[in-house]
Amino acid sequence: MRFISGKSAVSIAIAIAASLLLPAVSLSATPDDRPGGSIVQLAGRDGCLVDRSVEKTACTKVRALKTPGPFMGSRAIAISPNGSNLYVASSGSNAITVFQRDTKTGRLTQPAGQNGCVAAKGNYGCAEAWGLSATNSLALSPDGQFLYASSRNSSTVTAFRRDPDNGSLRQMAGSRGCISGTGVPGCGTARGLNGPDVVAVSSDGLNLYVGSFTGSAIAVFQRDRASGKLSQATDASGCVTAVPTTNCSTALAMSAIEGLAVSGDGASVFAAAAGSNAVLAFTRNPVDGSLTQVGGGLGCVTYVSLSGCTTGREVEGANAVAVSPDDADVYATSLISSSTTSFSRSLTTGGIQQLGGALGCTVWLGADGCYPARAMRSPEGIAFSPDGLNAYISAYGSGGVTVLNRNPSTGGLVQKRSPWGCVTSSSTDGCANGRALAGAGAVAVSANGRSVYATAANANAITIFERKQNGR
Repeated sequence: MRFISGKSAVSIAIAIAASLLLPAVSLSATPDDRPGGSIVQLAGRDGCLVDRSVEKTACTKVRALKTPGPFMGSRAIAISPNGSNLYVASSGSNAITVFQRDTKTGRLTQPAGQNGCVAAKGNYGCAEAWGLSATNSLALSPDGQFLYASSRNSSTVTAFRRDPDNGSLRQMAGSRGCISGTGVPGCGTARGLNGPDVVAVSSDGLNLYVGSFTGSAIAVFQRDRASGKLSQATDASGCVTAVPTTNCSTALAMSAIEGLAVSGDGASVFAAAAGSNAVLAFTRNPVDGSLTQVGGGLGCVTYVSLSGCTTGREVEGANAVAVSPDDADVYATSLISSSTTSFSRSLTTGGIQQLGGALGCTVWLGADGCYPARAMRSPEGIAFSPDGLNAYISAYGSGGVTVLNRNPSTGGLVQKRSPWGCVTSSSTDGCANGRALAGAGAVAVSANGRSVYATAANANAITIFERKQNGR
């Protein structure tokens, strides 16, 4: 059942019962099923940017945008707090691409020269950076002064200072600018940092967390808010791993971490473990940022029964996780299940429980008593609108973005009616047509709720959508 946190137990029970008896569209109205929350790609060349190596295109060509948001990279987009810049992790270019953003229209433009990107060896006319190899995830500090990137092949976290005037990036000097789990020359060293997939900063700016796919670990870093410098505790609080390791704590169901999210209140960290087919919950220590897995079966939900965990539905290949803006619910996409699963969060313990019945899962084509969804095959990324009324899912297999309504009272997700519920670059029944969306991997929503962005690894592109405001 859903955790009760100031909401009426009676109304929630009625809503869950209704979800089991009524057609899937009955709970889709949040607040109603008008176009509010739907997305429309910007017209012409403003609607997509592609790497300049792409020969035939109706999109704007830019530099250093090869394989953005790769197959392992569901957090490849970062938008500055003031909305004036957008950054993309471009795995194939070993780079971070920099864009200036029109806060009214959402349109993106790349600055000229070194202000437009940072890349290994200064390729593509970018500013030079070291430690970037298969760059796959980005996170900005809450004040927008620093950007951090994970790179899978080099097993690194790289740190950049952001220019508040033009948004350009410059790597911090020496070992402050690069930390490696495998001894990259010129970088500092850290534990639990082998094959990182995702990076996240706490809302208070005091910690940075890195989920490692190959190492099946979460590395914990303290962060100096003034200088942006990262440091790792030498004791077991500095990392969490799947198996006992020197100077790391352990947790259940930690195989192949692909997703991370920190709750807005800073009390919890959630992870998606693809190898364990699991969604995990940790309590965060506000003093040192260390993580402790929630006990009592509420710290891990697994597809296959595992002692100490709760068994859940449709979480095979869990790969991205997000917390609703009101901190009440946690959501995960799962590649193998082609699903988005919904969990209620205890505001007291941080533990999670999958919602009952169809409220607990939305699945491509429908399965296991879940709500069906169009164009959500092999989902990767997930992002919420600031008002918490919509979830946007980037679907790698479908080559598009799926739009779901969220009911704040129940936490359930239901796809919007046709044609507002999805945009794809292939002909998909019930979806709007889009461009340059093949291999959609990461998705982000601007803080003003006006724009949605998605990377497309197979198209070497990022797509730009206008978001229709709820209430229209």
